[in-house]
Amino acid sequence: MRANHLQMGPTFKDKVMDNVRTFNRKHKYLRFLGTFYAIVALILYRIALHFCSNAKRYTCLASILFFFISISSFTYPEAIGLNVSFVIDFTEDEDTEYFIADSLEEVLPESEAELAQISPVDKDKILSEEDTNVSEDQELKEGFLLAGDIENLEDSSDSEYVDNEEKQNEKFDKDDWKIILVNKQHPIPDNYEFPLGEIDDTMKCDERVLSPLKALLKAAAADGINLAICSPYRDSARQENLFSRKINNYLEAGLSYMEAYNASSQAVTVPGASEHQIGLAFDIVCGTYYNLDEGFGDTAEGKWLADNSYKYGFVVRYLKGKENITGIEYEPWHFRYVGVDAATIMYNENLCLEEFWDNYLYD
Repeated sequence: MRANHLQMGPTFKDKVMDNVRTFNRKHKYLRFLGTFYAIVALILYRIALHFCSNAKRYTCLASILFFFISISSFTYPEAIGLNVSFVIDFTEDEDTEYFIADSLEEVLPESEAELAQISPVDKDKILSEEDTNVSEDQELKEGFLLAGDIENLEDSSDSEYVDNEEKQNEKFDKDDWKIILVNKQHPIPDNYEFPLGEIDDTMKCDERVLSPLKALLKAAAADGINLAICSPYRDSARQENLFSRKINNYLEAGLSYMEAYNASSQAVTVPGASEHQIGLAFDIVCGTYYNLDEGFGDTAEGKWLADNSYKYGFVVRYLKGKENITGIEYEPWHFRYVGVDAATIMYNENLCLEEFWDNYLYD
């Protein structure tokens, strides 16, 4: 083999330096430009050479980043199906007033109400659970309010809220505050505002719901039904605190941030997507049954509410058999105010709010 066949051609560096020398000979007063060109060209060459040498590594990294960004939703992470569920036990934590609707005029003595405490999380147990539809109400158990303590509200005639087919109007407005749809897919609008009224010194709700709420409680008391209200309006700071606390709990259990975020979104509604934040949702139980579970639906109070609350504009928000639509499991204690017209239709046709929107509001 001839020797010239073994000789290697000039390198990129050699070519650059030759070009610079030629330039400097022709333009002696512009030598700094030639030097600058050489430095920039060699740096860029080194960078390009590095990426070429590690093309597979960077391609994999870029693919992972693209996949992460494409599936991630830091507002609504339910798109990632981790199949997790977590319902905690309740333990007494703080002294909180709670009340029972024995009558509208009688206030029971103060007592310690139960507040939810987050228990240690077992990662293997979490990831092995199949049910992902757990709401914040089962994560949070706040103080209870005696209906009798709302006697300072304006009196309203019960007949104003009782169903009247002649007054029923099936033409609904998407901008009607009573039927606003709030869930993970439909967060609270940034410009949404409502008048905040006081149920008592510790609990609040949308002021426009105070009268129908009182009418509901009066009717229940008249029928011998003892109701207790808990967890009405909850401000954004409270909701964010609950959500952050839940994420931290899952992180301590060993989950990654994305796993913890997704798991938390199934237990506590993502801030900005909770009906409690707009003052239209109420958790209602009774004097003999305070557990926020399906058992409340089997009590006399739970049955009375399911059959009569619509007359005053309230509906069971998360119905049994609608879990795949609402994204939340059956909650016989969670009531939402939607107005008498909408509530009557939803009750008669066994519709959840999402279905009501599909049937009566979407074109």
